[in-house]
Amino acid sequence: MRSRTGVVLMTYGSATTAENVEAYFKHIYKNPSQEIIEDFKHRYELVGGSPLVSITKAQTALLQEELGDDYIVCAGMRHSVPYISEAVAECKKSGATKLRGVILSPQFSSFIMEGYKKDFAAAAATADIREFSIAEPWPTEQSFIELLAERVSDKLDELGKDTPVVFTTHSLPKRVVDKDPSYLEQLRMTTEAVLKKLPKIEWYSGYQSAGHTPEEWLKPDLVDILKDLQEKKKDKVLIVPIQFLADHLEILYDLDVAAREQCEEFGIEYNRIELPNTDPLFIKTLAALSRK
Repeated sequence: MRSRTGVVLMTYGSATTAENVEAYFKHIYKNPSQEIIEDFKHRYELVGGSPLVSITKAQTALLQEELGDDYIVCAGMRHSVPYISEAVAECKKSGATKLRGVILSPQFSSFIMEGYKKDFAAAAATADIREFSIAEPWPTEQSFIELLAERVSDKLDELGKDTPVVFTTHSLPKRVVDKDPSYLEQLRMTTEAVLKKLPKIEWYSGYQSAGHTPEEWLKPDLVDILKDLQEKKKDKVLIVPIQFLADHLEILYDLDVAAREQCEEFGIEYNRIELPNTDPLFIKTLAALSRK
């Protein structure tokens, strides 16, 4: 069998429907509260499930076409099937003698992402593949920035150039960022790279999807920015997620349901860009990361 490079696209994973929310949360936490489980079941019911796993598999298939037969591309999740260990085993079975892991987050805290590295290294050892690497954070990867800028520009053409733009990213506990402030620097790099490709616009940067814990999370939260826009008498907004790469609960519920309702309360028209999903420019981005 020919020698090939195995590429594993790694993401957090997801319950696909409300019925498997409890099993999913028990894989993440030792003893998740029943209150949180029921809350998330309700969210999944509202949006009809999460397409994250299916979209990641579609990205995998398209990346396989882009890279060709010298590579074998598999999808691996941390907390749902197919797991990272299963993806690595499939790469091995298909003739991979070395591995490249790509975490599907352009910006990431090493503290948070250490779990991916641990799982990937353990799976490589089990498969007896000694040569492996994981792509470092890629906040300014060229094709990714081009795609974001195109999406923002196209929406502003539709909505009007004076529409305020809010760049959002997943919030983290402040204690995590205090240990590794590089996450905030990476977010700044992405935002600045996109802004360089756009005309002068009114823009804000904030956080979404804060967790269910009493500790301090990153600010400003998206709702704080929406309040500010209301005070400035803005009647519409364009939300631009710069960290999320595929439709899933943090987009379909946290933004399209919860943030939309908040916008309605403030008298602001809700709009957001489409996520990268399977766009050719995004597949080109993944290919560049795979080949490095």
